[in-house]
Amino acid sequence: MTKHLLLLGLLACNMATEAVAQESCCKKEKAECPEKTEDVAAPQSRFTIGGYGEAAMSRNFYSQHFNRYRDPQTYKDDPSHGRFDLPHVTLNLGYDFGHGWTMGMEIEFEHGGTENAVEIDADESGEYEAETERGGEVALEQFWLNKAFWGGKFNIKAGEIIIPVGEINAYHMPNNFFSVYRSEGEAKMLPNTWHQVGVSLWGRLKNWRYEAIFTSGLDAERFGHNCYVHYGATSPYEYKLGNVYAGAARIDNYSVRGLRLSLSGYYGYTFKNTEKKASASYDDCHGALAIGSFGFELNRWNWIVRSNATYSHLSDATRMTTFMNTFPKHTQQDGSPSKHSPIASNAYSVGIEAGYNVFSQIQSLRGKQSLYVFGRFEDYNTYAAGNKKVAYDYDHVKRMAFGVNYSPIKQIIVKGEYSHRFLDKAYNNEPSLNLAITFNGLFNTAHWYKKSACKDAQLSSDLLERINELSREVEQLKQQQQENK
Repeated sequence: MTKHLLLLGLLACNMATEAVAQESCCKKEKAECPEKTEDVAAPQSRFTIGGYGEAAMSRNFYSQHFNRYRDPQTYKDDPSHGRFDLPHVTLNLGYDFGHGWTMGMEIEFEHGGTENAVEIDADESGEYEAETERGGEVALEQFWLNKAFWGGKFNIKAGEIIIPVGEINAYHMPNNFFSVYRSEGEAKMLPNTWHQVGVSLWGRLKNWRYEAIFTSGLDAERFGHNCYVHYGATSPYEYKLGNVYAGAARIDNYSVRGLRLSLSGYYGYTFKNTEKKASASYDDCHGALAIGSFGFELNRWNWIVRSNATYSHLSDATRMTTFMNTFPKHTQQDGSPSKHSPIASNAYSVGIEAGYNVFSQIQSLRGKQSLYVFGRFEDYNTYAAGNKKVAYDYDHVKRMAFGVNYSPIKQIIVKGEYSHRFLDKAYNNEPSLNLAITFNGLFNTAHWYKKSACKDAQLSSDLLERINELSREVEQLKQQQQENK
């Protein structure tokens, strides 16, 4: 009997020791444990997953005929038409390797997951045309490795990275704008989300965030009058051209509480970044592209106010237009996969939006839900200056919009919007009604792991209490045995 009691006592002591070690996991805070250091736990605790997405519906109260700008009077009274769309759905993955090394990627499914589209082309007499905007059915928008120094004050990032020029590229998630669709002006004139392979130096010093990027130039073959350089960062090939190079930079200031002020810019050659080589007569033609952008966001006093102003100049635009027109028509079997239309030398976009949180005045909803009533105005022109022989007055658009953003929880927004495009008097205006539901969230699996660890620790704590009770019973039995002797 004594032997068994001693063995039981030793077992209890051993189990108690292990339980004490496990219980120490949660002694720092009530609900959160520090990360475990075992090799098995490290991958789970350092992995992040998230994403964003939009499901949208539009009713457009204007003609959708391909010739509506060339013959606006004929199509003035055309019936309305509707569209359903998934503009962007992304999956974001990240991993912290430790020692300042991190990895991130973003996989995007645009318009339901394909980037091959059929359209009716006004420049081709209304013919059906298969247009390849980017090779592949799924776009890898980001894939980068980052090394942090001095606590993140200085970082080196390399891979497929975001070129943060303009507000639309630096802040492109659906909770960063009120409208159902991204800012039309910047979306028309700039690539979005603008991503290219390159190297970035970035960091944050007190109230300043900075970034400088080295990357390849844009593909001039992809430019056009109604899109400016929008498609210049895409490629119909399995690779992206890098015959010429470019640089971009951005700086953000947060010195004033609730206010962000931003400046960004880009400069690079574009003309010689095409597959077709030009003759010696074009040696002095570079197609230098310069972009400057200013933006701000004020988020204070239950107001959110955002604004952007972006201007761009493209040198040698007329000569590049002449050269591009020498390509075989893309309707031919051996033709170019890109459109060739006159290229503008200048383009611009300005916009401002403001919204007030009505629920901030309702005590039971304040801080739990939000309902922003907003208005937006923008003015943009993708053919502000170009070949004077060609007039694309309908590329100049003024747009007004107003609506609501309802957020039942932080990650979800339901959007409703009425918008109206005002075109030159020779054309018909374009009103529309847009609805959407969006989400945006990045979830750290370390949080889940810590919760699991704490649950295990709580079980260990309960086990420890039971073992202590068992130990006390063993001691009592030992005492009784001694007394019986």
